[in-house]
Amino acid sequence: MTDIDALRRAIREADPQLSRFDPLPRIICLDDFDRGMCGWTQLVGNYEETLDAMLPGYAQHSHAMLSTLPNWDFGSHGGVDGSYALKIATRPKKGAQNVAIKRLTFRKPGPIRLEAYFTFKPEATDLQLSETDIRSFGFLYDLQIGDTSGPGDRVMPHLRFLNAEDGQHLQKWQFKRRTTPIKPIGHAGKTITHYHLAPDDWEDLPGGEQRLCYNEIPTKVNWHYLRFDFDLGAMQATRFQVNDRVFAMDGFDCIRIPAMKNLWCMLNLAFFAETDTDKRAFAYLDSVCLSGEF
Repeated sequence: MTDIDALRRAIREADPQLSRFDPLPRIICLDDFDRGMCGWTQLVGNYEETLDAMLPGYAQHSHAMLSTLPNWDFGSHGGVDGSYALKIATRPKKGAQNVAIKRLTFRKPGPIRLEAYFTFKPEATDLQLSETDIRSFGFLYDLQIGDTSGPGDRVMPHLRFLNAEDGQHLQKWQFKRRTTPIKPIGHAGKTITHYHLAPDDWEDLPGGEQRLCYNEIPTKVNWHYLRFDFDLGAMQATRFQVNDRVFAMDGFDCIRIPAMKNLWCMLNLAFFAETDTDKRAFAYLDSVCLSGEF
């Protein structure tokens, strides 16, 4: 460890906001939702001429919100060390999804690291455990090479925790390498679309079974730590960790489609939730740290 590394580590460990994370040297963004929305917004589908051109998967999405995690039995839960978290809420219809996204670009195609503290719960409308009411919680990158990088792809690594499906408690991590067919939008030949969060084509991550702490009633919340390392140069995942578990990424791959003409150096990150019943599913983010090595 160099003197600079030691100084950087000392500064990080002296800062309660940073010391809960293990970032790479360059902090790209540190989003504590006690400070506001921090650039996270609704994933709106592509359209041209009319909003009816938007694919149904995107049309169901709504904006994330700041939340104190309120509940009917003891008031507000709050975040890890503050009052607010980012709340991603689905509609109350089985299979409904919602997504929050942050749109950036990258300065150098090198290693990046996404870290977050998250939790998920169904809407507590029944006096029951309801542990199988949420279908999934997940996250993704949406990435594309730079305009001078030569031939390349738009690359979309996806991971989700499949909590339950049709009432079965499955509790396993999955990934995606296929999306829906790409469709043109409008008549100008400038816009296309696809729905990469369609329910089909999810694959089990080898060794990806994990039992997360849910607690004993639907209003009690425990926060989980997540870390995902990715190399923008090789466009490959290098590490995935949730709480105490580190998962092998040998069998993991990404959605890969031809590069698109308006998306150079794109670095988007998103989190999503999906419900397995006619009840809203809530995903919460207390804080998110994106860091890089450049």
